[in-house]
This record gives sequence, C-alpha cells and structure tokens, in this order.
Amino acid sequence: MEQRIVAVALAGFCLGAAGSSWAAERVELTTRVSGVVEEVLVKSGQRVKKGAVLLRLDRTVLQARLDEAAAEQARADADEEDARRELERAEELFNRTVSSASELEAATLRHARTKAALSGANARLVIAKKNFSDAELKAPFNGVVSSVPGGAGTVVAADCQPKTLVVLSPGQP
Repeated sequence: MEQRIVAVALAGFCLGAAGSSWAAERVELTTRVSGVVEEVLVKSGQRVKKGAVLLRLDRTVLQARLDEAAAEQARADADEEDARRELERAEELFNRTVSSASELEAATLRHARTKAALSGANARLVIAKKNFSDAELKAPFNGVVSSVPGGAGTVVAADCQPKTLVVLSPGQP
C-alpha cells in the first residue's frame, strides 16, 4: 500500500498526514509571534473545530506596531504623491526648455526613492497586520485538546524554540 506523506506548516508547527489517517497522535501548537498569553479559551478534553480560537496573546504591542506601520505607510504615500507631482512639473518645465536636465534627473531620482520607500512601508504594514492576526492561536484541524501547558501570563518567545501552548489530537468535534 502506497502512503503519501504531506507536510503542512500552520501556526508555527508541522503536521504529517498519511492518506486519510493521521501520522501524528498529537500536535504541539504555539504562536508564530512573541508575546504574553492573555486568555486561554479551551480546556483539556474539549473538542474543537478547525479554525476555533484556542488562545489569544496580549495585542497591545502588536496593535501599536500596526498603528505605527499604518502611519508610516500613509506618510510614504503622501511623499510619493508629492514627488510624483514634482516630477510632472519638472518634466513640463524641461519640455518647455525652462529647466535643466539635472533638475529633471533630481526629480526623477526623488520620485524613485519615494516609490521604493512606499513599497517598503506597504510591506511593513502587511507584516504588522499578519503579526496582529497571528496573536490568536487557531485550531488547524478538528480535534480534541489533549493538554494546555500554556496558561494566561505565559511568555512566548517565537524566535527560539517557542513554548508549547496547546496540544491537539486529531479527531472529529
């Protein structure tokens, strides 16, 4: 009998599946972001459906980073708009032979720099939104909560061997 192994990376863990049966007896779950557990919404033995929120981290710092990234994106957007208008004026003046090629080049360079800054700001905003969203640990599949080693106040350091917060076993809710 041929077995297919599929690896799925979700919520900071890996899980293997073989055909329709589970290769893993239990899966240790943690968050992808660092923080402090604010509330645990499940208990040992509880059945959960895929997508159910198991626990939440305190989002205060993540919200501040999201707000900061949104402000940076708005500032970069305004700078790019201003540089675009300046470039249009420089092109018009150059075409009427009122300004020099070096002035047009300077406006072109400023516009290119502001477009790059806007692109970076947009990327940081996407990351901040994702991190904010990842402060909720959700069930990646239907299952039964085997244990909840991470309670309220548990510190999670996602960058180095994060602490297991919830252990989930496959099963129908």
